[in-house]
Amino acid sequence: MPILSVILITKNEEANLHDCLASLEGLAQQIVIVDTASTDGTLEIAKTFNATIIQPPDWPGFGPQKNRALDLATGEWVLSLDADERITPALRSEIVAAINHPGETSCFAIPRLSWYCGRFIRHSGWNPDYVDRLFKRGTAKFSEDIVHERLIPTGCVARLNNPMLHFSFLNYSQVLQKIDRYSSASAEQAFAQGKKSSITKAILHGVWSFIRTYIVQAGFLDGSQGYTLAISNAQGTYYRYIKLWQLHQQAKNQQKKPS
Repeated sequence: MPILSVILITKNEEANLHDCLASLEGLAQQIVIVDTASTDGTLEIAKTFNATIIQPPDWPGFGPQKNRALDLATGEWVLSLDADERITPALRSEIVAAINHPGETSCFAIPRLSWYCGRFIRHSGWNPDYVDRLFKRGTAKFSEDIVHERLIPTGCVARLNNPMLHFSFLNYSQVLQKIDRYSSASAEQAFAQGKKSSITKAILHGVWSFIRTYIVQAGFLDGSQGYTLAISNAQGTYYRYIKLWQLHQQAKNQQKKPS
């Protein structure tokens, strides 16, 4: 079997990391973790799995941080995971078969089944959710985006069939925390790219996000979680645009200040 390196970036993932790494048993020959100032038991858990660990002093964003982890991978193949994701036995077997007999394929997209506050979401735009994660080292890099990064493969991409499990949100406190973090990072990224916003645009995009999730993408079939997911999507979208508008307002006020 070709050597497989698994790469992760972490920050205070004590609650997730053990189950994630345990799901790799018999699959990964190398585990690489790039950690950002964890203060819980994350590093101790990583050490029990003989992971290669580095802790850079800065936080450059999700894309650059994942590229740091990729630079440390030595396997012929690389699997990128988040700490809240799990490899099932069926997916493990499929990954082994894929890297043993890849044909012309240098990157595999893995379907992801995500958990939201009490149930796996099968509609709402969350399923099917194919993510490019398994690739031959040297054929792909992560985008330099500070948030919502993506893998950029250069070769042929194929899809696997068995999903990995993604325990993205266990409770609504986690949802609210992530809305705040990601809307701020997205607004800062959009501001750096010169994008504009307004209060009206924030409201309209938020309303459309709810309609798209709950009606167009059949979120109503996901029960009460589908409804609350549509609301949280709307909140995240609204705050992303309103924070972008606020950044421009702050920049204008700075320009008006006497030198």
